[in-house]
Amino acid sequence: MRLLLTRPLPAPVMQAARARFEVTARDSTLPLTRPELEAALADYDLVLPTLGDLFSADLFTAKPRARLLANFGVGFNHIDVSAARAAGVMVSNTPGAVTEATADIALTLILMTARRAGEGERLLRAGAWQGWHPTQLLGQHVSGKTVAIIGMGRIGQAIARRCHFGFGMKVIFHARRPLALDFPAEQVPFETAMQADFVVLAVPGGAETRHLIDARALGLMRPHAILVNIARGDVVDETALIAALQQGQIAGAGLDVYEQEPTVPDALKALETVTLLPHLGTAALEVRTAMGLMAVDNLIAFAEGRPPPNALP
Repeated sequence: MRLLLTRPLPAPVMQAARARFEVTARDSTLPLTRPELEAALADYDLVLPTLGDLFSADLFTAKPRARLLANFGVGFNHIDVSAARAAGVMVSNTPGAVTEATADIALTLILMTARRAGEGERLLRAGAWQGWHPTQLLGQHVSGKTVAIIGMGRIGQAIARRCHFGFGMKVIFHARRPLALDFPAEQVPFETAMQADFVVLAVPGGAETRHLIDARALGLMRPHAILVNIARGDVVDETALIAALQQGQIAGAGLDVYEQEPTVPDALKALETVTLLPHLGTAALEVRTAMGLMAVDNLIAFAEGRPPPNALP
């Protein structure tokens, strides 16, 4: 079966794919263009796409040759799954492999933003540091504070565990359905969650969560609070967030994802109260390898007539 790999992947993943399929691998690290998206569906039996490869509904109107999109990543809001399914194309993803690494990045953003680490590094690198003094770059203590997790799936729970067991934080959370957890965490309404010291977004992307954090939601936050987003960029209305930060409505934000990646608004980049990372959530070699091998497992299962282990419903 002909397989298209849309981006360069870790060597073990490339080897595993080539051992089983007739592979075409793009050298580019950029998302597929519109003509490439059309060709992917028309010319290949299987496609291993990833974030930014925008398989919108209109691409599936012509009967595709492809039968499976084995997405590299847990998030799949760049694929219109309903349209794919209607055209006879299955979609799978790679849950589980990304959980711990993404949770680590959430804690990185909490700590960097609360303790003004990015601001301090910029000061030092600019040659402007004049030495230690008692009131320099005073940030916020993290231990013992209240953290709210918005979205309590695998990643949300991994973040909550780190906050509770690692930093003695009080954990509250908001989720769409009642959850019973095996560590101390209180499920609360959305409005209550938004009033925590730290608010961490861990919801799936998609139409249901687009601009979940808008001007109204930001207005619920306290002036000393910090917002962290490791979910999807469009969960946050960036225009509203910039206004809240510029006006001192909230104390800061830690972001790993953006509405129009890779474009980051200049207004965000100009704010010292914001930590900005270039979508590093799963950027560890072991993790990206595990994600790729999970995607290949989905492909092999499909090729052998078995249900892919991580097929989307």
